[in-house]
Amino acid sequence: MTETVLSNAKLVLADEVVAGSVVIRDGQIAEIGTPAAAGDDMGGDYLFPGFVELHTDALEFHYKPRPRVRWSPDAAIMQHDAQVAASGITTVFDALRVGLDEEHDMRREDMLKLGTAIGEATRAGRLRADHYIHLRCEVSVPDCLEGFRMLEDHPRVKLASLMDHAPGQRQFQSLDAARAYYQGKLRMSDADFEAFQSRRNVESSTYAPGHRSAISQYCRDHGITLASHDDATLAHVDEALDEGIDVAEFPTTIEAARASHEAGLAVLMGAPNVVRGGSHSGNISARALVDAGILDILSSDYIPFSLMQAVFTLSAGDAAITLPAATRLVSKHPAEATGLNDRGQIAPGRRADLVRVQLVEGIPVVRTVWREGTRVI
Repeated sequence: MTETVLSNAKLVLADEVVAGSVVIRDGQIAEIGTPAAAGDDMGGDYLFPGFVELHTDALEFHYKPRPRVRWSPDAAIMQHDAQVAASGITTVFDALRVGLDEEHDMRREDMLKLGTAIGEATRAGRLRADHYIHLRCEVSVPDCLEGFRMLEDHPRVKLASLMDHAPGQRQFQSLDAARAYYQGKLRMSDADFEAFQSRRNVESSTYAPGHRSAISQYCRDHGITLASHDDATLAHVDEALDEGIDVAEFPTTIEAARASHEAGLAVLMGAPNVVRGGSHSGNISARALVDAGILDILSSDYIPFSLMQAVFTLSAGDAAITLPAATRLVSKHPAEATGLNDRGQIAPGRRADLVRVQLVEGIPVVRTVWREGTRVI
């Protein structure tokens, strides 16, 4: 039996912050007590539960750092792992795309390489954080189901989301917003955009219903958590409920978010939305959902450290929620939504996934990270 005592910390528990100590035995939290004279002195710093990240696109950035450049998948996962762990994330769902169009210059084979790298690195014990796979299924693209089949039986797949980014659908219900995004990103002419929009909407009506049905059925049959994506209308929410959706990712209107929450779906929004003060797509702000009491989970999306920033942003100022309430959005709630009930809070019997954070001139600094009681940062 191995034992570690972390003393003199501000413990961010599920419902309160207390001064105290944590006893770790064999990778689990054994006891929570008053400040102890013995043990590793945390110097009064915060001790958070390890964060649980459900939707990060960051791995792709390390694998494809420049257009037409592909880095070693093994090196990319190591770099990504170091970044998320240093951000306080001890469990991460790495998003891999299935269903690719000309907006993305990666192919199914790239996703398979990354999935293989995640599996091999996990098996070899090379990673600081606990990595799972989130399959981002672009259901409106012809090859979506083929891409899904390549990865569906990967042992680390635990989450899948059903997305439709065809212009005028969901995220970009406004064609003006879609035009600005795609023409700015892909440097399309007006004529090119019109052709792109027309083709993608035909593909959406042709392929999306069948792909949604097949993928949702597979996930239900195999215990894979299902997420909807960019729901905008009550009809979208009804569709999600029919498909057995568990998590509503990035709803674009407060009506869809409220209906999802009231139906028992876990509503997820981006932490960058909180930090920036609004959506980059011009949709509903995450803060509005917090104020309405209908936000359940935050995701770092494209900036891993945004989870830590968002926790302190939401717990500061006149309209603040408590620090434990903000922390539940990035730990307890995402763990519960994906069936990882062995982690997500500082409590006896839970995994000793812990993060020591010091505030330096108001900026949160991650000093130490433990995963299952082992120091990884």
